[in-house]
Amino acid sequence: METDIDPRSLIGRKAFDRDGHRLGTVDEVYLDDATGVPEWAAVRTGLFSRDAFVPLAPSTLSEDGLRVPFDRALIKDAPDFGVGRHLSPDQELQLYRHYGLALPEPGPPERPASLSDRDTDRDFGRLAGQED
Repeated sequence: METDIDPRSLIGRKAFDRDGHRLGTVDEVYLDDATGVPEWAAVRTGLFSRDAFVPLAPSTLSEDGLRVPFDRALIKDAPDFGVGRHLSPDQELQLYRHYGLALPEPGPPERPASLSDRDTDRDFGRLAGQED
């Protein structure tokens, strides 16, 4: 999926499985702690149902919603961690295993795109608004 998408634009979008069947609506988007890139979406699967976590990397965003390239049954059987809380590394590992996805390569955290080289060369006190 495109990594420059505003995660807030996904919330409220319809989500579909690989066969085009509607799964529900995107409730929340979870960002990677190191990179800030959208990594998981919690999809509300029904009015009284739980949210199912789906991976965003292999998913695509179209005009009608989020297309998740997995079978509906696999998505509905995904581990349930509740929404509104941070996903722990162990919970993310469980999700990667559930979907049969390769774990992301560990590496140094990426610098947010909004920082310019000039900003990173500045003294931290100046960035925080402190005088020299």
